[in-house]
Amino acid sequence: QVQLVESGGGLVQAGGSLRLSCAASGRTFSPYAMGWFRQAPGKERALVASIGWSGGSIYYADSVKGRFTISRDNAQNTVYLQLNTLKPEDTAVYYCAVRPSVYSAWGSWGQGTQVTVSS
Repeated sequence: QVQLVESGGGLVQAGGSLRLSCAASGRTFSPYAMGWFRQAPGKERALVASIGWSGGSIYYADSVKGRFTISRDNAQNTVYLQLNTLKPEDTAVYYCAVRPSVYSAWGSWGQGTQVTVSS
C-alpha cells in the first residue's frame, strides 16, 4: 500500500502564500492521477486540484483557479500545491490522495495539513 504524508501548512495572512507537499512511500506504482482535497469545519471533503501521471489532465476547482498551482515530481514521489493570494475561505485541512486508474476511487489518504488564513 501507499502511504502519503502532507506538509507545508501553517497560519498565513490573507494575500499570502504557502506551498504544500505530499510525499509518497511504500508500494511503488505509477498512479493515474494525484489530487489535493480540503475539508473546512462542518464541510465535506472537496477536490481542489488534480494532476495526471504525465503531468497533464490538470484540474482546478473554480474557487482556486488562477491562485493555486498543482505539480508533481515523480522522481521524488512528491506532489505539490502552491497556494497564492490566499483568502480566509481557503482555511481547511488539506489532504492528498492517489487514483491508480480510471476504475479506482481516490484513496491512500494522508493525515492532512492545516492551512489557516487570517483576515
